[in-house]
Amino acid sequence: MSRAAIRVVLLATLATACASPAPRPPRASPNVVLIFTDDQGWADVGCQGARGFSTPNLDRLASEGARLTNFYAAQPVCSASRAAILTGCYPNRIGIAGALAPSSTHGLAQSETTLAELLKERGYATALFGKWHLGHLPQFLPTRHGFDEWFGVPYSHDMWPFHPDGPKPWTDLPRMRGDTVLELNPDPGTWTRAVSEEALRFVREHADEPFFLYLPHPLPHVPLGTSPEFRGRTATAYGDVIEELDHETGRLLALLDELDLARDTIVIFASDNGPWTPYGEHAGNVGPLRESKGTVFEGGVRVPCIVRWPGHVPAGRVIDEPAMTIDVLPTVAAWTGARAPELPIDGCDISATLEARPHDTSPRPFFFWYESNELQAVRYGRWKLHFPHSYRFTDEMERATGGRPAKYPVRQLELSLFDLETDLGERHDVSAEHPTVVAQLSGLAQAMRVRLGDSLRGVRGTENRPAGRASD
Repeated sequence: MSRAAIRVVLLATLATACASPAPRPPRASPNVVLIFTDDQGWADVGCQGARGFSTPNLDRLASEGARLTNFYAAQPVCSASRAAILTGCYPNRIGIAGALAPSSTHGLAQSETTLAELLKERGYATALFGKWHLGHLPQFLPTRHGFDEWFGVPYSHDMWPFHPDGPKPWTDLPRMRGDTVLELNPDPGTWTRAVSEEALRFVREHADEPFFLYLPHPLPHVPLGTSPEFRGRTATAYGDVIEELDHETGRLLALLDELDLARDTIVIFASDNGPWTPYGEHAGNVGPLRESKGTVFEGGVRVPCIVRWPGHVPAGRVIDEPAMTIDVLPTVAAWTGARAPELPIDGCDISATLEARPHDTSPRPFFFWYESNELQAVRYGRWKLHFPHSYRFTDEMERATGGRPAKYPVRQLELSLFDLETDLGERHDVSAEHPTVVAQLSGLAQAMRVRLGDSLRGVRGTENRPAGRASD
């Protein structure tokens, strides 16, 4: 070979060696990261009007994905809300209501199919780091419902011997890994960092295979706590907690970038219900909404939600079309090719909405709110109808300080219709002016009562399924 030919070969070889590696083709099965905070208010994100603290990483997530301004929890309380997001069902359909206590002897039934189980069938590695709250007995734990790994707390971390609201028969609070109790009554300030470290490890270990990471942070549910470097960063303990949660979210997003996984990963961020406002400065903010956690007013059930999937969900979108936590499972199933659960669910695939694909944008009458097993409200389009029920009145109560809750009165609401387009705060009952709308929504509610029951009316549903029981 001539010197000239050798020179050409050497130059070609060097050019190949020095060239940037070819972009990795997108995965057929995207990773799924589901971040679910506890008691974070609708307005507790910078891009939705947060005051007194900042959330630059959540704001970045919203700028790179879609922010859903009309996103709802299925019930305004812990266990029920978690049952909905993992199964795609209204909680009372599957026998879960309210917040399960350490004394509870029931939990999520083995017959129910979770998102983790659907993705595990597709070959995903699955993990849950944080708060479970769907049954603390061994047969109900996350590893029995499709999760390969679990580290966290089996129920709310205020269910412990140091509850500020007087003596209660709470047992010691366990921090667990799988079925093993690691320690009792851990410092609340350790939760956010500990959960995040587990998540980062899991992503690194499974970077070469599809994974489902469910990250239900125990905070900002009371009692509040942060790592030392976040204490006193804002004017309130609550603001400190949110800034640490945002920081840890940023670390996770940075790791996805570092591993070149961002475009192959669906990231969903939401809160389980509205803030627990009787705790005063230890609680969040609902902005223009009415009431808070424990009520089916907008402040109790409308929560922040952000969805990012580069190349699929257009960046910077603000979506006002309503959606609910029950829609997460069918949407993720559609995106990942997972099968549908065998038993009926209530959620809808909203991938077309998120991707801005042409679809039917007419309102769908699936927005029903139960508090426990009471059917208290229904939304259809701009209209929201409340049926007569008692509720915790928190809007004008005196706010507590120091992490101890104030006592809130219980009030009675009569049949009330609100136009959410003109009255987001649900202040002006317009039922008398719109009897046809009242009749229409009442008919929708009656059909739901037949299916899922209503303890307010003494109606037993025909489609309710029992929760799992200890005797099982």
